[in-house]
Amino acid sequence: MSDIAGTLTAMRPDLPSDLRDIVVRQCGVLTASQALEAGLSRTVIRSRVRGKRWQLLYPGVYASFTGEPGRMATLWAAVLSAGPEAVLSHQSAAELEKLVDSPAAAIHVTIPHTRRVSRRSGVVIHRSAWAVQTTHPLRLPPRTRIEDTVLDLAGQAETLDQAIGWLTKALGRGLTTRSKLRAAMTARARIRWRRSFAELLSEDMHGVLSVLEFRYVRDVERPHALPRGKRQVRSRTGGRSLYRDVSYELYLLVIELDGQLAHPAESRWSDIRRDNAAAAGGLTTLRYGWSEITRNPCQVAAEIAAVLSQRGFQCRPCSPVCPVGSIATQPKEA
Repeated sequence: MSDIAGTLTAMRPDLPSDLRDIVVRQCGVLTASQALEAGLSRTVIRSRVRGKRWQLLYPGVYASFTGEPGRMATLWAAVLSAGPEAVLSHQSAAELEKLVDSPAAAIHVTIPHTRRVSRRSGVVIHRSAWAVQTTHPLRLPPRTRIEDTVLDLAGQAETLDQAIGWLTKALGRGLTTRSKLRAAMTARARIRWRRSFAELLSEDMHGVLSVLEFRYVRDVERPHALPRGKRQVRSRTGGRSLYRDVSYELYLLVIELDGQLAHPAESRWSDIRRDNAAAAGGLTTLRYGWSEITRNPCQVAAEIAAVLSQRGFQCRPCSPVCPVGSIATQPKEA
């Protein structure tokens, strides 16, 4: 049964009007305390469960309809079962905000660190000192704000790249802004990888919307004193909008970064059209993937430096053995 069908079923005239409003808002789910406060007795509750008009989902939490609960009803049941000030968080809050494309197997709920709840099947309970402060003031079911959801997920990541991936995904999908993420990070006394997050969220990183783009700035552009590139530069060709990852406009050079392991034909032709449009405008395009940026950043810098050197800009080696150093000493063509 869908959540909508379950909600319609819940709108029965035998429910008090105020309870009916609560049930509709909660996608057909209610708690024993809500039913009791609305005037139903425990005998009535037990009778409806025995008669299979209601379903017991968790201790003290009921579905007021028959059939399989839908996803929203399931999320409501999990957060209601965790008691006052509980909120959906981590992967479950990310699911509601479209930060992830598919639901996680378990439902994640955060409660204040002063409370404890018993284990629930299929529910992961987190305890947090800032559970109340990070709750979104309006959205239902109760959930953490998107900025805090991102920081929670980033904090649990196994690697820095995975952590940066959560931040750049939220930025790339337009779910939040750098300033809001900085504010949420400042509000937390302890945060893993704070320095790297602060670097990503700085204003001069504006337009960095992927882990690969972050790696490019951190490992290629800055250490080798490349000019500061403009990012996500919009152009139009053939009636289409194209976005160039990094543009060194003064030197007529474009850098395209491709983090895909596979390269579908449609995406490949899009890249070709973008490169051709750049060439028609007198721009040189250099294209790099994940392996080049992460394994050989100095070699990437050397290739870019060779082009920039021909156009009057000298880069700087990051170490005595960096190949960029040889570019700086090469004689220029007459």
